[in-house]
Amino acid sequence: MSKLRKLLALVLAMAMILSLGAFTAMAEEAPEEAPEAAAEETAEAGEDTPLVVGYSYFNSKFSPFFAETAYDQDVQNMTQLALLTSDRMGAIVYNGIEGETINYNGTDYTYYGPADCVVTENEDGTVYYDFTLRDDLVFSDGEPVTIDDVIFSMYVVCDPTYDGSATLFSQPIEGMEDYRSGMDTLFNLIMAAGPDNEDFTYWTEEQQSKLFDELNAAKGPFVQEILDYLVAAGANAEEDTIDLKMANWGFEVPADATPEEVFDIILEAYGGDVKTMVDTETAGMGFTDVFPSYDEYTAGIETGNAAPNISGIQKIDDYHMRVVATQVDATLIYQLTINIAPLHYYGDKALFDYDNNSFGFPKGDLTSVRAKTTEPMGAGPYKFIKFENGVVNFEANELYFKGAPKTKYLQFRESSDQDKLNGVVTGTLDVTDPSFTTESVDEIKQANGNDDIVGPVITTDTVDNLGYGYIGQNTHNVSVGGDPSSEASKNLRRGLATIFSVYRDVAIDTYYGERASVINYPISNTSWAAPQPADDGYQLAFSTDVDGNPIYTSDMDAEARYAAAKEAALGFFEAAGYTVEDGKVTAAPEGAKMEYEAMIPGDGNGDHPSFMILTLARDALAELGINLIVNDLSNSSDLWTALEAGQGEIWCAAWGATVDPDMYQIYYSDVANGGAQAGGSNYMYQIEDPELDEMILEARASTDQEYRKAMYKACLDTIIDWACEIPVYQRQNAIIFSTERVNMDTVTPDITTFYDWKNEIENIELN
Repeated sequence: MSKLRKLLALVLAMAMILSLGAFTAMAEEAPEEAPEAAAEETAEAGEDTPLVVGYSYFNSKFSPFFAETAYDQDVQNMTQLALLTSDRMGAIVYNGIEGETINYNGTDYTYYGPADCVVTENEDGTVYYDFTLRDDLVFSDGEPVTIDDVIFSMYVVCDPTYDGSATLFSQPIEGMEDYRSGMDTLFNLIMAAGPDNEDFTYWTEEQQSKLFDELNAAKGPFVQEILDYLVAAGANAEEDTIDLKMANWGFEVPADATPEEVFDIILEAYGGDVKTMVDTETAGMGFTDVFPSYDEYTAGIETGNAAPNISGIQKIDDYHMRVVATQVDATLIYQLTINIAPLHYYGDKALFDYDNNSFGFPKGDLTSVRAKTTEPMGAGPYKFIKFENGVVNFEANELYFKGAPKTKYLQFRESSDQDKLNGVVTGTLDVTDPSFTTESVDEIKQANGNDDIVGPVITTDTVDNLGYGYIGQNTHNVSVGGDPSSEASKNLRRGLATIFSVYRDVAIDTYYGERASVINYPISNTSWAAPQPADDGYQLAFSTDVDGNPIYTSDMDAEARYAAAKEAALGFFEAAGYTVEDGKVTAAPEGAKMEYEAMIPGDGNGDHPSFMILTLARDALAELGINLIVNDLSNSSDLWTALEAGQGEIWCAAWGATVDPDMYQIYYSDVANGGAQAGGSNYMYQIEDPELDEMILEARASTDQEYRKAMYKACLDTIIDWACEIPVYQRQNAIIFSTERVNMDTVTPDITTFYDWKNEIENIELN
């Protein structure tokens, strides 16, 4: 995420979405037989009228390999067919050819896909993923789809020079490391060698000079763009010195530094990783703006020996293959939902010779693949026609294996968020996704004239966002005696968490109304692993006192609950070692404090779902003798800077989630190895719990969903026990349709976070 996006992310509570290529998934309600590959005729009446969908702005990377934004991914997904599909809960469908019937919300739905997959866990610890591909699939140009196309697609994203967002190469596939060793891109090698390198074994002096000349030329403009943004955003005045401006961007620089020197200071903070630095710290300039000649440096350079193939990717025949994993990893199956890209379009069929280790392109040279980045082609429901004047134009793929889409033409039209809702009302858009604010809800109701978000003008469909809001506590900075894992430290954090949690209902209802709900476990309610109220052991977050007794009773009103929470918090503080006299804390134990800071990115004016929680908690804690400083940040990058430096105490933010609820990235501490392999976000909480580590790894090492759910419940209970994270809210997203122009009877029923209206776009008709 760029720094510019960071500035907005928490304020808007937007979560990143992991695309699994699932938009090509299929479902029908209780069909009698599997769909055939024959094309269906489009409706004669109005068949030239396109379905127009309002989108945020595109980056034109419409490749199944290199699409980055969710909007570009949606474009390429219209044209592609994923190897595996998923159901409404995000679970993999393993029997796509004959179809798999799964109940959701009381209705049986049958899901079809292009392939079957059989997973076999062997006694030696290896795992076989055996794929069978339908033998009647064709791409939109009529070429047949075979296993060669699947293998080609896998080798593209596993190539040593691949720099897209897919991470199949990081999975425990047999032979992967051997295949990728001994080669790196020319760009990476030159940048690692530095501008003073005098060894030109693998490149010329001219190539080296050109690259660093481009970098040096971009340094000043790159930083100046940041400075201009800070002034435009109101964070600084034009006359402020560069050190004052960069302080608001999260970096300490000398007052007399030049923009070029500032660039070098930022780059040093990233350990010289210029790509990550540019992608993260940009205020607008992209990586290829900094390096216009980047495409000339993407070729792979052999610097050592490597295996000629990935031994774990095995072709059996034209419609069967096996992937061999060296160990069980529950996340691998999701990485195998790759899009089946046409070898003959993105690669070269003459270069595909499986038996002789040739896979459709020269290893280390993805030139042919990159050349098609802006013009996707595949076996999906629509064919890409063109992108011009902010509009992506599609035409129905009459060879789509579920039949040609009922609406022949489709447009994805760029629209600002402010124009999306009005576009549906005025008729320029048929479908879109406006920000689901109180104001937009009021506008929808006004348009419908019936005080409802579903009416004669607009039909609104809401789904839970793939993520959740929370309040975090750094276990090292909110602790007693320097031991974050002690019961005293946990009781300190539990006391604070008890106060925070009791005000969640009123705060979230005030900010979101019916558009969000309070959650009790640190996991998105969209996940199959999320505990539900009917589950054994389900409990409201931080609802027991220091002795384990319930704090609240069912007959308590709000004021009684607030009073009970304060009494329970006082008990936790006393157990933490605080001195308590006459119902107030009067002294802190060694290593703890009487004052803590809570950071919240509310734009300096309290515009955040959890702002009311903090202000009410501040008043309640003041009555107990503890001072909570609420720091409402006008620049949310200050929050990230503090957390990354390990300086934050308490903060408010939102996590983005993925289909698989793997907890490694956030909570794994690797305490047994001194934190060497800790999860990438563990620095925020700094949990050090070997039992939690073991449970996370055990859950990863199983494909039994029931076992994993039980294991994750134990993990969630442990996280609550540490009181490092207070779960707050699950918000909703909205898709709006023009009731007047879209035949709502043809829109996907039971839309979910993981299965939206585009999954069955071939069925949609216009009125």
